Amino acid sequence: MNLDLQDLTELLEENIAWVIGAGLNLVYAFVIVILALWLSGTAKRRITELPQRNPRFDPTLMSFLGSLARYAIIVFAIVFILGRFGIQTTSLVALIGAAVLAIGLALQGTLSNLAAGVMLIGFRPFKVGDYIEAAGESGTVSAVSLFFTELTTPDNVQIIVPNGDVWSSSITNYSFHAQRRCDLVFGVSYGSDLKQAEQVIRQCIASDIRAKTDPEPFVKVSNLGDSSVDFTVRVWCDMADYWNLKFDLTRAVKESFDAAGVEIPFPTQTVVRAEA
Repeated sequence: MNLDLQDLTELLEENIAWVIGAGLNLVYAFVIVILALWLSGTAKRRITELPQRNPRFDPTLMSFLGSLARYAIIVFAIVFILGRFGIQTTSLVALIGAAVLAIGLALQGTLSNLAAGVMLIGFRPFKVGDYIEAAGESGTVSAVSLFFTELTTPDNVQIIVPNGDVWSSSITNYSFHAQRRCDLVFGVSYGSDLKQAEQVIRQCIASDIRAKTDPEPFVKVSNLGDSSVDFTVRVWCDMADYWNLKFDLTRAVKESFDAAGVEIPFPTQTVVRAEA
């Protein structure tokens, strides 16, 4: 009877110790979870708010890094809690690693676009509002996300280009510099006065305030064609004025040539009718 009572006492003590230990572990886990949630939320908020304090940080990239830091802290806390309860975390970490590898292989293209998106946002070869040509497409950049770049064509068509294609191709950014050179070619007939034609072109350039005087406009005879003498015209202007200047200058030169009697050649064809 004494042995049975002693065994019962030891069993009761063991159960009480187990309950106390389990309770402490639960309290410990609860505290860790609360701290992890607070720390992860704080880390995400601090990283996400970096662009507000420093404009060099991109909001999209910082939002992604903030979310990544948040989930990393939560996963680390879960692994730590499982270890506290005596669960072998080594096998769990290996299982998570294998799952991540399998998911990475299945989403190889998506992860490639993600990595390219981080590079595009980090190195900034272009920004929203720039007119670019990349991956065989061209248009104004309307959005840059972590997975794709959105372009809008001049006729208001939306083009979605995967970031992997953009990053792996040559990127032509027409809006990178504040000024751009406008190149034009005007042809006059061989019978025209070349000095007069050059003077007319220069007057049209000088009368347009959008044309820069520094660098000085370039107007030179560049080619003797089959039916025309060609002038190459190079004028610098602000990027925003490029297309309007190109179109307006083309029309102004044509009208000034007509007013000055400078002939612009055009193809002609003589048809000889054979007599019966």
